Order: sequence, then structure tokens, then C-alpha cells
Amino acid sequence: MRTEKQKMLAGEVYRPGDPELRMEAQRAREWMVRYNATLAASPAERRVMLRELFACVGEDAVVRPPFHCDYGQHISIGDGAFLNFNCVILDVAPVTIGALTQVGPGVQFLTADHPRDPALRRAGVESGRPITIGANVWIGGGALILPGITVGDDAIIGAGAVVTHDVPAGVTVVGNPARPRGTT
Repeated sequence: MRTEKQKMLAGEVYRPGDPELRMEAQRAREWMVRYNATLAASPAERRVMLRELFACVGEDAVVRPPFHCDYGQHISIGDGAFLNFNCVILDVAPVTIGALTQVGPGVQFLTADHPRDPALRRAGVESGRPITIGANVWIGGGALILPGITVGDDAIIGAGAVVTHDVPAGVTVVGNPARPRGTT
């Protein structure tokens, strides 16, 4: 029989109130209290803390506090990646952010998803789908990246964009929903 965590990471419907998941979320909350108090610390000092929680932290990666996540342990950020203030990563599924990617303030990566069936929502179950961001991507402030999205290398996500579909490498998308620049 699979645990709720195994179901969660497999993208299946799971119960987020499971004791193991609640314990891991509490660990992340305690870490965030400490991390978000490090605004005056150097990026190198903060990287040490990021490596306590994240799955992978590349060389010279920067995550400016305040920062918020569900678990942290499902987040990987590449070499030289930069996440500005108030980044939110709901990591009930893996989130991978490639090398040299720049993320503006207030960007949200939302892997968590909820059933469309109201009876299932009442039952308190949810699911998640991974988010993968390529290398050298620029994500403007306030953008939302929805569950299951892949963004290719060298793409640009405009400020405030709501990304509901995959973005190919080298493409610029803007708007809500995000579309390639110049299309309606």
C-alpha cells in the first residue's frame, strides 16, 4: 500500500492531512521562520540554509527572503538562479528551476491542484503536477505558473502573466492567460 506522500509525489489524489505530510510541512514552516529572518545575511549564508531543505541548490543561486513553500524538499534550483522577494512555491510535486533563471518579485509556482468534482473537494483530497523551468528563463514580477507547466530554455514570462500552457524554448508570453507576444 502506498503512503499519502508517495501518492502526492506520483501526481495521484492524496490526503494532505496525513501525519507524515503534516510533520514535513511543519518542518518547512519552522525553517521558513528562520530563513525569512536572514534578509541581512549574505547570499552564501542563505545558500547554506537553502541546502538544509531544498532537494538541490546550485552554485551562486539566490533566494531573497521572504520566501514561502509547502515542503521545500521537492525544490531544485540551478547554478546562478535568482528568486526575488516574496516567491511562493507550492511544492506538492517537484519544482525544478534551471540555471541562470531570473524570477521577479511575487512570482508563484503552484504545483497543487484540486478536484473539479465538488464531492471530491469536500472529501479534502488534492493532487499535484510538477513544474519545470528551463535555463536562462526570465519570469516577470507577479507571474503565476500553474500545475504541470514546462517552460523551455531562454523563454520570457511577462510580469503578471498567468501561465496555463507549456511555453516553448525562446518564446515570450504575456497576459492572462499567457500567450505568445503579438497574438490575441
